[in-house]
Amino acid sequence: MTTKKIAFLFPGQGSQAVGMGRILAERYPVAAQTFAEADEALGLSLSRIFFDGPEEELRLTENTQPAILAVSIAAWRVLAEHDVHPAFAAGHSLGEWSAHVAAGTLSFADAVRAVKARGRAMQAAVPAGQGAMAAVLSLAADQVAEACAEAAAETGLPVSPANFNTPDQTVISGAAAAVEKAVELVKGRGARKVVMLAVSAPFHCALMQPAQEEVARVLSGLTLADPSIPVAANVSGTLVTTADAAKQALIDQVTGAVRWSECAQALIASGTELFVEVGPGRVLTGLLRQIDRSQKCVNVEDVVSLEKTLAEVNSTSV
Repeated sequence: MTTKKIAFLFPGQGSQAVGMGRILAERYPVAAQTFAEADEALGLSLSRIFFDGPEEELRLTENTQPAILAVSIAAWRVLAEHDVHPAFAAGHSLGEWSAHVAAGTLSFADAVRAVKARGRAMQAAVPAGQGAMAAVLSLAADQVAEACAEAAAETGLPVSPANFNTPDQTVISGAAAAVEKAVELVKGRGARKVVMLAVSAPFHCALMQPAQEEVARVLSGLTLADPSIPVAANVSGTLVTTADAAKQALIDQVTGAVRWSECAQALIASGTELFVEVGPGRVLTGLLRQIDRSQKCVNVEDVVSLEKTLAEVNSTSV
C-alpha cells in the first residue's frame, strides 16, 4: 500500500443527514457490524434513526453525536479493511472522539455511550432559546475576539469565539443577547457577512460548564490508552500522544474553542501529504481548502467516495 503520510479528519455535529451510512452497511459487513455494535452499546436502534429518520429525531443532539461517531467509525473500519491507515488524526468537536477511537485511545462502545451522554448534557446545559451561535466571515479572529469581549462586558453575559475554523471564518457562541451585541460589533468592525446558526445550544462557550463536568465524570469511569498515532487537540491546536493529554483535551473542548485552523496547520507541519475526511459530509474538506488551498483532501462516506479515495491513496503523485 501507499507510503504517503495520511491524516484522517473526522466531522462534527452539522454533518449528519438521514440515510447516512446505509450504503456502507449494505456493501461492507464491517460497517453493518459497527452499527450493530452501536445499537447494542446504547440499548436502542440508533441505526434506525440515522437510516430512516425522522430528521427531527436525528437532529436531537444526544442522537446526532453518537450517530455521526458510528458512521465515521464504520467508514474508518472500511478504510482499514482496504489497508489504508493514517499517520495522524483530527476531529472537529465531536469528531475528536472519533479520532481517538481510530487511534485506539478508547473503545468504540465506550465512546458511543460517552458521546450520547455528552450530547444530552450539552442540550440540557442551556434552556432552548437562551443561547445562540453565529459564523463571522472575513474578519480577523483577534478582532472577533475583541468584539466578543466588548459585548460580554456591555451585556454582562458570556459570548466568545467557539470555532476558529479558517483564517476568515470564526464562529461565536454564548447567551443570545450577548451574541446579538457581538454580531452588531463585528459588523461595525467590517465583517463581510454574519450568519446565525441553526443550533440547539451554544456550544464551546462558558455556558457549557455543566456539560463539561458531566463529560469529566463520564471519562473518569473509562479506561483510556495512549493514542497509537498523534491526534490533534481542538483546544490547543497541537498533537497529543498520551492518554492523560487526550482525556484532558476531550474535557476542555466542551467549553473551549475549537482551534481547527491550527489543528490543520499542525498536521501539515508534521508532513501530511493527503487528508481524508472520514464520515458523513464534506464540511472539513471545504474548511481545509480555505486554510491551505495547496493541500489535497478526499472523503469517504459511501462506495463512490471510497473508490475515489483509494485511487488517490494509490496514485504515485502527492
